[in-house]
Amino acid sequence: MNATDVRRLKCSETLAAHDRAYAGFGISLAGMDEAGRGPLFGPVAAGCVVMPGTPILPWVDDSKKLSPARREEVYEQIMAIALYANVGEASALEIDEINILQATRLAMRRAAENAPATLCLVDAVTGLTLPFPTEPIIHGDALSYSIAAASIVAKVTRDRQIRELARLYPLYGLERNMGYGTAEHIAAIKQYGACPQHRRTFIGKWI
Repeated sequence: MNATDVRRLKCSETLAAHDRAYAGFGISLAGMDEAGRGPLFGPVAAGCVVMPGTPILPWVDDSKKLSPARREEVYEQIMAIALYANVGEASALEIDEINILQATRLAMRRAAENAPATLCLVDAVTGLTLPFPTEPIIHGDALSYSIAAASIVAKVTRDRQIRELARLYPLYGLERNMGYGTAEHIAAIKQYGACPQHRRTFIGKWI
């Protein structure tokens, strides 16, 4: 293990120490986070993960702090050892019908409904109805090992899906912007109009 990996393991251990304060850590403590609330395109995805107490994976952290290649690597490590890992989604159409907050809650319910959990730590989102209690934590993906793992699972799953959709809808540069409202993406919407995966409530001022 090189110096960087040692440093990253210490970071992961700090996140895990946060979760060890909960009785179910390593057995029935779930973490949950979303990816894709802000984009103009595609679904919002929620990851729900129950991680074992050992081993602690060195690079588990807020997914936004990791490069795409590192996220992919850590995603595979998480999926190999997780006691439970699932992703729920709410489509662009559902987002338009019920708004992004309600759609995020819907995606989270779909991700967590079969989790073998006694408690779920959630990154910030409140008002969830699940078969077990939830505890929202502001900036939870930077504080909790379980939430950070869930953030990686959600982000990688959604990014893979967007890259596939980029092949169907090549006009919008989706492989570069992942559906976010970059200048290139907005210009393409203005020029070509929307496709079925665009969130109409997000892009109304451009179409």
